[in-house]
Amino acid sequence: MVVAEKRVLPSSGDTSVSSIVPAVLTRQSNSLVSEEMLAADAVVLFVVDGMGWHQIDRYRDQLPCLGEALGAPITTVAPSTTATALTSICTGVLPGEHGVIGYKVDTPSGLLNCLRWTSGSKLMMRDVPPIDFQPVEPFLGASPPVVTRAEFQKSGFTQAHLRNGRFCGWWSPATLVTEIDEQLRAGAPFVYAYYDALDKVAHVHGLGRHYLDELKFVDALVERIVAEVPEDVTLLVTADHGMVEVGDKIFDIHDELVKRTSRTSGEARFLWLHAKDDDHSGLLRAAEVHSDVAWVAGIDQVLDECWFGPYVTPEARMRMGEVAIVAREPVALMDPRQPDAPNLVARHGSMTEEEMHVPFLAFS
Repeated sequence: MVVAEKRVLPSSGDTSVSSIVPAVLTRQSNSLVSEEMLAADAVVLFVVDGMGWHQIDRYRDQLPCLGEALGAPITTVAPSTTATALTSICTGVLPGEHGVIGYKVDTPSGLLNCLRWTSGSKLMMRDVPPIDFQPVEPFLGASPPVVTRAEFQKSGFTQAHLRNGRFCGWWSPATLVTEIDEQLRAGAPFVYAYYDALDKVAHVHGLGRHYLDELKFVDALVERIVAEVPEDVTLLVTADHGMVEVGDKIFDIHDELVKRTSRTSGEARFLWLHAKDDDHSGLLRAAEVHSDVAWVAGIDQVLDECWFGPYVTPEARMRMGEVAIVAREPVALMDPRQPDAPNLVARHGSMTEEEMHVPFLAFS
């Protein structure tokens, strides 16, 4: 696979994943969510983890439902990773405001894995309370049904990005449809639903046949939701990020960067460098050693170009490093001091078109 070398800046307007939920909950249309979509009795937002626009487009002729849907590409957030993007989708704000700025985030209590809410093997619910770490109320303070895997109910990340929602756990994809349908028939005007298996398949197998077969399953799942739900329901389908196949192109960051930093955060396609003893003189220049495969940007550039949105809270800023190394080519860049999931075949997190463009599809 050839990855385009164009760096995609996330939108801070209506063509961002963060603009969907506010439009639906306030019933105020924007350039993405139309008045016609909002005129339905109820709206379902179905988020498919790892389903990029370019992946759908590549297999469009084999996806009779998704391939024929009315839709367009929109941008996810930076970094293009699950914890960050799902939080933006559910809160309606960009990462600079909600503060979940990556997969692994630097905190005074340690490096927080935002999906597991752990630091190393330690559960961090008490050290880093999710409601304090991510203070923006999801769903604008409303309490819609949230249909997601049952085992996620008590997780820290669920508290961070889904709290106040009425949790409706599903145990199989078939019962995901059942839960959506039951909530609609009980009178819910808005239902949020989430499916994660496509992302898992891509991580393990890459973007070949296994990914296509799972994508075909998602296509059939969407078709079944459309068929099962009551009349006059709008189904909106989007994703948190796309994917890039990396394979075995996994490299450690340069020894000089290890010497100059106390730690790194983020993930292998969007890596933050944290300067040792706050001495970041020359760190940006030293990081240019990876400019053959990555975009290298200092914190001033990141903030000036609004990678995390036009507003960045002091808390979010403190969680960022001094230099970001953002993979441009299909590679993974690891910190040898803290290797993470080295065997993932497909990855995400960077700002390539393949990772940043996600679908916005509507069915009514």
